[in-house]
Amino acid sequence: MLAPDDRVQAPVGVGIGLRTPHIAEILATRPAVAFLEVHPENYFGGGPAIAALERLRCDYPLSLHGVGLSLGGSDPLDTRHLARLAKLIERLDPAFVSEHLAWSVVDGAYLNHLLPLPYDQESLDTLCSRVTQTQEALGRRILIENPSLYLRFKHSPVSEPEFLSEVARRTGCGILLDVNNIHVSCSNFDQDPYAYLDAMSMDSVGEVHLAGHSMNDVDGRTILIDDHGSRVPEPVWQLYARTLERGGPRPTLVEWDTNLPDLTVLLEEASTAQRCLDAIHSRTSNAVAA
Repeated sequence: MLAPDDRVQAPVGVGIGLRTPHIAEILATRPAVAFLEVHPENYFGGGPAIAALERLRCDYPLSLHGVGLSLGGSDPLDTRHLARLAKLIERLDPAFVSEHLAWSVVDGAYLNHLLPLPYDQESLDTLCSRVTQTQEALGRRILIENPSLYLRFKHSPVSEPEFLSEVARRTGCGILLDVNNIHVSCSNFDQDPYAYLDAMSMDSVGEVHLAGHSMNDVDGRTILIDDHGSRVPEPVWQLYARTLERGGPRPTLVEWDTNLPDLTVLLEEASTAQRCLDAIHSRTSNAVAA
């Protein structure tokens, strides 16, 4: 088991996802955000893209949020992918490295989806082994993100927060708590998102994600889709406030991947999240002073 990685100072502030249409403006204006997050797979090839990222790395800590390891799968881990990720980590020295509680590879074929896994003992043992292998290959602790769910397995006897908390306990990894995903999954299956939070081990949460979602009508029922294509909705802001009340301030990222807005809109969302963090900081400081 790896101890928490203290080589990089983790910024307890609000970051944004770095997307190609915004890179030139961010390079020119250097907005006041705590960190920038990218998908590492977009930078494995080198070239101008990583040169721009290295320039930004001089002013911003980075978060590498992977989508290609298929940690929840049963195929052997792709050692070539791991090696390329390790090389990128060595080059960029990010504050965070994260992946998803999902699978996307079967019989060597890559699927364009992050698919769920059953929460049972077999899955737990397999995932813990794969997380440990990944951390050893990368030489550092990673964070695992809770997924957004649209279907469930009939046999899944362990709740998702309990499953994630046990993975963190057994492997030393951290949890990337996506608050929007909690809201989406719980809404889709008529569950209580606040009960989900109460069951989560907040000590293991190393980063929080916020995003928007879309609403789709399927056979007369509203299904939420985690598309990262709009402002953070009010129920997610409320759930974020409860997250901070339970766990204290955490590095937070605002994700926006589809229907990408002007950078000013993304920065407005980050400012709203920062005010939530500041309020918790103030409340905590006042309580200590009293």
